[in-house]
Amino acid sequence: MEREILDYVLVPVGLVVMTFYHVWLLHQLLHHPTRTVIGINSINRRFWVQAMMEDVSKNGVLAVQTLRNNIMASTLLASTAIMLSSMIAVLMTSSGKMERSNAFIFGDESALGFNIKFFSILVCFLVAFLFNVQSIRYYSHASILINVPYSKMMSSSSSSSSSSLDNGDQSHCVITAEYVWTTVNRGSYFWSLGLRAFYFSFPLFLWIFGPIPMFLCCLVLVFLLYFLDVTLDVGWIGISAPAPAPGEEVLRCAIDEESN
Repeated sequence: MEREILDYVLVPVGLVVMTFYHVWLLHQLLHHPTRTVIGINSINRRFWVQAMMEDVSKNGVLAVQTLRNNIMASTLLASTAIMLSSMIAVLMTSSGKMERSNAFIFGDESALGFNIKFFSILVCFLVAFLFNVQSIRYYSHASILINVPYSKMMSSSSSSSSSSLDNGDQSHCVITAEYVWTTVNRGSYFWSLGLRAFYFSFPLFLWIFGPIPMFLCCLVLVFLLYFLDVTLDVGWIGISAPAPAPGEEVLRCAIDEESN
């Protein structure tokens, strides 16, 4: 019973530390994005998308290749996650038939405790798989949308945009760089969430050997993630986003719901 108390105390404390850190990171990302690596990358992705869409004939191949590399990275993580999920499921079904050595375990050693540990790891890998699949989905959409020559289309349809939109005509609807940037950003966010799910699996895996390794892993992981997520570079200069092109706001269409 004394060993089980460690599971009841150290495991929730470790999870609270991880959760509190990510809540703090989300607050920094929403209110001070230039202090985080995720926020700075999001801002620079906006300028990258606008630069790629200014001249599709020259930058189209580069944009598609860059997005393809991101799709390959997400595919690798998704394949790894579903493979590990299958392995954990096999271990869960055969755990009752296997003889376990409890020499290195200082904590709950019951069969129910092991099933809970394996199930927690399985949930992490399944969540990582789902997030990476969504990342592939948005990157696939962006690889097509980024090659739309919206500059030429806006210049040719700006004269008739007002009358067409008033009449409900959707033939002059133009994909804006803002919408493409949002799509690319969503793919990147889902990729980051899938990677976080892999990070969460490390302390849960060490939980198999007891709550003490799990708690120590949570502290070390938060310490390492802080230096990976927070940027203190002095060379970062805040640049205001360029104003939308004339007629862009008029021609922007609510097609986000249609793509979903």
